[in-house]
Amino acid sequence: MQAKIDLHNHSCLSPCANDDFTPALLAVEAMEQGIQILALTDHNSARNLVAFDEACRLCGILPLFGLEVSTVEDVHVLTLFSHLKDALEFGSFIEFLLPDKKNRTDLFGNQLVVDIEGEVIGTVDKLLVGSTSLAFSDVVEEALSRDALVIPAHIDRFANSVLANLGFLPDLPYSALEAIHLPVQADTHNLAVLTGSDAHCLEQVGRRSCYIDMEEISYEALKKSLANPSAVSYRQ
Repeated sequence: MQAKIDLHNHSCLSPCANDDFTPALLAVEAMEQGIQILALTDHNSARNLVAFDEACRLCGILPLFGLEVSTVEDVHVLTLFSHLKDALEFGSFIEFLLPDKKNRTDLFGNQLVVDIEGEVIGTVDKLLVGSTSLAFSDVVEEALSRDALVIPAHIDRFANSVLANLGFLPDLPYSALEAIHLPVQADTHNLAVLTGSDAHCLEQVGRRSCYIDMEEISYEALKKSLANPSAVSYRQ
């Protein structure tokens, strides 16, 4: 079977996202677009994943519980978990490794924790868009050791990407790669290359979703399919 997937999206917890872009709205819009596997990947925090889990299950979508981690080199890496508990533990670990710098809402935006109904139940004071103290290779190793999928984000972007910030793609056991434009003008080590929406508002949901051949809709089947680059396809 072929599944429509989108593994890179934000919510109102990320200061760069719209305040009204809640996990529930993300899930509902994804459902309406036929997306079957969806990830929420806020910057360096997992605090909106509880509401995301509830929303996805109500919408009949398989949720992947993620973070977009910023390394010490300011490279962005998607880390995706099959279990909410594992993602929450990893999120606490990553938040701890962020600089002790307070968010300025006037400069960076709000960092809102919400419930499934979109009601604000908290805010995060520490600035989430900073870089952690973990090196790129350490993020990859740590997330893989926790059975996460590890996907370097938007590798062809001019900033916050492995190619822009490191100058090359280190030979590490990534689960896949993510790009904005295809084909990628770099050595992708024969890995599967995905496109993700990187949505920061409702209108951006699904803008770069992609498709993958899978045996069934499950985390393990996705992991297996990602090992085959030819399983991934793209449509407008």
